[in-house]
Amino acid sequence: MIEELLNATALPIILVGAMVGIASSAVGTFLVLRGNSMLSDAISHSIVFGIVIVWILTGQQSGPVQLIGAALTGLLTVFLTEALAGTKRVKQDAAIGLVFPALFSVGVLLLNIYAHDVHIDTHTVLLGEIGFVWLDTVELFGLPIPQALVTMSAMTLINYAFIGLFYKELKLATFDPALAKAFGFMPTLLFYGLLMLTSSTAVAAFDAVGAVLFIAFAIVPASAAYLLTDRLWMMFVIGALISIASSVLGYYLAVHFNVSIGGMMAVMTGVFLILAFLGGPRYGVIARRLRRRRLAPAAKI
Repeated sequence: MIEELLNATALPIILVGAMVGIASSAVGTFLVLRGNSMLSDAISHSIVFGIVIVWILTGQQSGPVQLIGAALTGLLTVFLTEALAGTKRVKQDAAIGLVFPALFSVGVLLLNIYAHDVHIDTHTVLLGEIGFVWLDTVELFGLPIPQALVTMSAMTLINYAFIGLFYKELKLATFDPALAKAFGFMPTLLFYGLLMLTSSTAVAAFDAVGAVLFIAFAIVPASAAYLLTDRLWMMFVIGALISIASSVLGYYLAVHFNVSIGGMMAVMTGVFLILAFLGGPRYGVIARRLRRRRLAPAAKI
């Protein structure tokens, strides 16, 4: 029965989408809380540079070497951004906007010059094709498991292992970096470790879902969770649930309307964000207006 489900089209696609969302929203939660959401966009685009450099040097299009190359490219993106912002001539957001287009454009040029005869291209990196993940399988426990599902499951475990191991340190470094530094937690090192995981998650996801859906899963569920709760651990839970729901609803709506599966999954994350923005119990627009109405008579008195 399990083999029949895995051989079907729907379940592998939904599972891959859900695992990408769970892995991405885990690291994205800290980016949202730190006000560094744009870094996910920067990293997901600049890894094109790292991917093509690794391919030129090693000839490998996937695997651990590509993950390391992408992680180092993500760190390079952040390093250059911090260095540029450190000059005080441009702001942080402007520095991000200068660095990642430069790395991305160099990566695209290198792809066109040296890798035009392989399947690595900008369309693959940016958009991917989650609808075909069930075709690329590996045998695990005697069952045909989609390669993307194995990769993203491993990435999810790694991300949550890192978060679980350094939970207190990450929490303190996120909300009070100065105090974390005073306690000797090395918040800068923790942040760069988090960015390495973000880069690795992006390159692990790009072949299946592309950079665009990775960005949506990394930022939107975490942002929606931020509007719904003040507890960090609950943000992880809500982000994971939104990712799963977006994958399920996105798939079936995409099939119904005959549109892009990955695109519809991204749209559904936006729908959940709008619902959180409007109906959040504490920060939602409706709840805030109701509180104002209740407080208005008292204010007049």
